[in-house]
Amino acid sequence: MKKTALSLFIFWMLLLIGITSAQEPPARVTILYDAFGKASTLKRGWGYSALVEYGGKRVLFDTGGDNEGFAYNVETLGIDLTRLDFVVLTHRHGDHTSGLRYVLSLNPGVKIYTPVDTAVFGGGGGLPGGALGKLIQRKVDSVPENMRYFGGTPPVDSRTGTGWPTPWPGANIVQIRQPTEVLPGFFLFSTLSETAGTRDMNEISMAIRTTQGIVLMVGCSHPGIEKILDAASKIDSKIYSVFGGFHLVDIADAEVSRMASSFRDKWKIERMSPGHCTGQFAFSEFIRVYGSKFDQAGLGSVIALPL
Repeated sequence: MKKTALSLFIFWMLLLIGITSAQEPPARVTILYDAFGKASTLKRGWGYSALVEYGGKRVLFDTGGDNEGFAYNVETLGIDLTRLDFVVLTHRHGDHTSGLRYVLSLNPGVKIYTPVDTAVFGGGGGLPGGALGKLIQRKVDSVPENMRYFGGTPPVDSRTGTGWPTPWPGANIVQIRQPTEVLPGFFLFSTLSETAGTRDMNEISMAIRTTQGIVLMVGCSHPGIEKILDAASKIDSKIYSVFGGFHLVDIADAEVSRMASSFRDKWKIERMSPGHCTGQFAFSEFIRVYGSKFDQAGLGSVIALPL
């Protein structure tokens, strides 16, 4: 009799745990578009896109550099873009905005947050040419094979397919001017680039408040990743992790090494999940500095966030 009662108790406890677990909303970032990642059928491309799921909310952060490639990856990964709380376009460059046409074909009324910008969205931002393009091709021996751009053989020009759209008539676009809590625990803020080539261009980033600090999402970091970190720290001084492109590909190696150590020692950032334009040498330095707390956030990666 006692054995039967104990068995029933264990059964109901396991059932309760299973129900609770099933009801827990996902807390994760899924990389939908980038130029590196583990071998798969997903289409690599120069650009960035990630789906952020946290606290029952679903946010599409940038939309990649090619409409067809982005659409293929979304469909292959089984991502439902009809269920989005909002979309973020971090800045106007086409390698972050080209998949929006596909998003709007599925979800025409979705709210889209953008920075304030008088220039046309959708242009620029292709695979860098000249000296910068050569830096993209740089081979750093200590970087894992699945973190090399295009598997180590970047195309001459990644602007293929049906991307690079012009502005989107009728889209539900809201410009971010001041730091704004757009949903409970989700903050958007803008920083201004003072870098040659993107001078006076605004770029927005997203901070998500978690139990272990904020998770920071950046697009291309044209204003400078440290400038963005400083702005984010005004929302919450504790930064748990950072995702996205840090734009360190054309920064001197010694400065990159300084930054990698500074992120850990000065900013006390616990985890690093860089992608896109961060650069091969920077990847190697973050791996060296962060070790097991470095996340390989390549195309198709799913990275858990703290609850």
